[in-house]
Amino acid sequence: MNIENKELSELFKIADKIGKKRYHKLTSQDFDNYRKFDYWRYVNGDAECGTTEESKEWVRDNSDWYCPICGDKYSEKDGKNIDHKLPRSQYPWLSMEFKNLWVICRICNLEKSDMHWYEYEHYMFIKYPDLYPAIKAARPSKLLQSLRD
Repeated sequence: MNIENKELSELFKIADKIGKKRYHKLTSQDFDNYRKFDYWRYVNGDAECGTTEESKEWVRDNSDWYCPICGDKYSEKDGKNIDHKLPRSQYPWLSMEFKNLWVICRICNLEKSDMHWYEYEHYMFIKYPDLYPAIKAARPSKLLQSLRD
């Protein structure tokens, strides 16, 4: 099934179905990965992400000088954060799934908070329609598709 062109309401249903099914089957490895993420990355607001060389390198490889959401320089937005597209609070088993991570500015991360991706996408469509194309382009479609398979 191609989820690229689905309506937001359909995507909410797919994401909720996947999340509810998997959430009740968490393993000890899922919880280990959840805790490992806290060690792997650290965010301190001065444009530096990562406590480990691996996380610092990942941030360098997966970001440039500008936030993919607002387009502003990280240095002008209180630094950058490693964010989960599908929030850890709802998808803890995806804590260390790199397809679920992206680097965004601290301000955009605070605004996104723990919104489910499609709630966030809808929120951005309503509140910041000029930024919506960037959000839609970052949609974690392949990640959701991989969870269905």
